[in-house]
Amino acid sequence: MEQRTAAQRRKVAELDRKRGGSATKTLWKRIRKPLAESRFVKRAIASLFVQFMRFNRLTNPAVSGSMRFQNSEYANLEPGIIALWHGQHLMMPAVYPSDRALVAMVSRSADAELNALMIEKFGIESVRGSGGRDNARHLDKGGAKALISLKKALAAGKNVCMIADIPHGTPREAGMGVVLLARLSGRPVFPAALATSRRKVLEKSWDRTTINLPFGRRAIVAGEPIFVAADADELEMERKRQEITASLNAATEEAYFLVDNPQ
Repeated sequence: MEQRTAAQRRKVAELDRKRGGSATKTLWKRIRKPLAESRFVKRAIASLFVQFMRFNRLTNPAVSGSMRFQNSEYANLEPGIIALWHGQHLMMPAVYPSDRALVAMVSRSADAELNALMIEKFGIESVRGSGGRDNARHLDKGGAKALISLKKALAAGKNVCMIADIPHGTPREAGMGVVLLARLSGRPVFPAALATSRRKVLEKSWDRTTINLPFGRRAIVAGEPIFVAADADELEMERKRQEITASLNAATEEAYFLVDNPQ
């Protein structure tokens, strides 16, 4: 009888735990969306990420060979279009290698609003849109407006930054957006990459997102500036797209080599 009673007590306790877990899940489902839409919550999360990025910058000194625009060939070619890969750009706002004002394109998705809030805390202006299209003729309205805004920023003497590959497309394959902006503006593309020696790669993410970790080394590498002629036809645009892809991949490989093989 006592054994049966003890078993019953365990069963009741287990049921209570399940009810408690179910109630917690129900509560989380109810508050998750309001929290995600809360501007206050987003700003608080953005502030935490910014502090983490600044800490990363302080604890990841630049290795020999890491570039800066000042007193380099790039300084004479600014303003320009800094092209980066998805998933390899997270720490870049904290280590932007130029004193020139910067405007960055950020996706119009709800999730990307957090990115916009973060970069603005580093003094970087944001333009909402998606410019990585695979066909220059088929930019959506938001993407076209964003490219116009970036062209105006370049005309005003500011550098601009774009993620070159298409969201949820083929990773590390440049789209036509960055090529089109270079043709319209007459400004060069700077294919760039950032790497740290301590990092966590999210292998299951479509772009193998890399989270930069503290207490390591960092490197920024930029490829040769790439210009696109104002009268470039579709074949030339495609050739430039492939050139940007190759240069970005080479810069990424070199950046990782520098941090993993310090001099």
